[in-house]
Amino acid sequence: MRIPVIVVLPKQEPLQESAAAGLEGKAPTDLSRARAPSGITLDSNFVAVPLGGAAAKPALESFAPERSESFAVRGFLDAESPEAIPTTADGNPLFADPRIEPFITCGGAPPVGDAAAVAAKLNVAALAAQGLSGDGVAIAVMDTGINLPHLTAKLGFAPKFDAANSWSAPGVPTAPGAHPVGHGTMCAFDALIAAPKATLLDFPILRGSAPGGSVMGGFLSVALMGFAQLLVNWGVAFSPTGARKYKALVSTNSWGIFHPSWDFPAGHPGRFLDNPNHPFNVVVSTLARAGADIVFAAGNCGTDCADGRCQGRTRHTIMGASAHSEVLTIAGCDTTDKRVGYSSQGPSIPGMYQEKPDVTAYTHFKGSEAFGVGSPDSGTSAACPVAAGCVAALRTKAALSSVAPSVMIQTLRQSARAALAGQRGWNSDYGFGIIDPAAAATSFGVAAVSERAEERVS
Repeated sequence: MRIPVIVVLPKQEPLQESAAAGLEGKAPTDLSRARAPSGITLDSNFVAVPLGGAAAKPALESFAPERSESFAVRGFLDAESPEAIPTTADGNPLFADPRIEPFITCGGAPPVGDAAAVAAKLNVAALAAQGLSGDGVAIAVMDTGINLPHLTAKLGFAPKFDAANSWSAPGVPTAPGAHPVGHGTMCAFDALIAAPKATLLDFPILRGSAPGGSVMGGFLSVALMGFAQLLVNWGVAFSPTGARKYKALVSTNSWGIFHPSWDFPAGHPGRFLDNPNHPFNVVVSTLARAGADIVFAAGNCGTDCADGRCQGRTRHTIMGASAHSEVLTIAGCDTTDKRVGYSSQGPSIPGMYQEKPDVTAYTHFKGSEAFGVGSPDSGTSAACPVAAGCVAALRTKAALSSVAPSVMIQTLRQSARAALAGQRGWNSDYGFGIIDPAAAATSFGVAAVSERAEERVS
């Protein structure tokens, strides 16, 4: 069987050229001149991704193509079975390139409330009165792509959009903001509930196929390329026309893996789900250290009504980047504060940070209607951008110089509203409780005291 893999190679000129071309928005360069390990066929439709220096936490500058000591490339390996996948190829580490999919499920239930009800639960009016609207903050929607005409029609106003700092995934024919209406448009709508003046960046990592027949959309390697581009725009290039012109960058990610069978077998050192050292998780950590707030959905494998793709597995289902210690992981509840039955519960998969989810946000409400008239914005897919919008609203005044991403996560945990009577600290269903951006704003000293402050989790 032919298995897609991510292989880490030492620096060489063809890889540096490929990475530079990709980060400049040019077409992928030919990798045929690169020295590939025996048994690995490199995919020239994939842009080489710089991984920095050899240190455990490489310096940001080392991610520039001309300085990087190693690069991640996509390739194909012929193996009799997943269990037969070697750990290295000619001494070069092999990592999983699993399929990834949006965390969307409806369960057949109608919407509970609408976007206005979500705004009321989040106290958006009070946030706006304090100037916490997301103005000057960028939200990168890492998904299937945004359709601006549909979004504008549903919002009732034209959202701010930055096409120059968006990303064109390999093989995707449509331009930023012009993708088919779907999951990404839903996420963009939901992110703007709490942060209507934020600027959207479009990163269609979940769709498309690369030229030459190599299916790319929906694989972790494409997400890796997208995050590498985001890292350069925000953390390395420091261009006055790049993403650094914004006060802050928030990345919203409503995707992941539904079952471990999509990954390398348990125990393989190149596995993604429980491996902080997978190249994707390394880039996530680097982006967080560069000052970006990264928000991930917990997943839809909750015990009450798990998505069918979970294959009946409902334990340790918060996996991969969703279980990363440096991201904000979001569970889902409806507008009555009741946990939705498909929301994945903690603790996360062994080997990753255990107290996930961090907090809960709203889902299963009538909002974007991206999937048809009357359809709900659902799954932890909707809860994730709702929370990302809260972060963007807070970032209007909560400056990176005084509030690092780790502090943002900790404050949102501490200021969350208790979801259960007598809740103290973390629990597996709601994390630390339901997100309360007004209470967090009070903690940061950037807004007046929330009316619900007495309900916060201690």
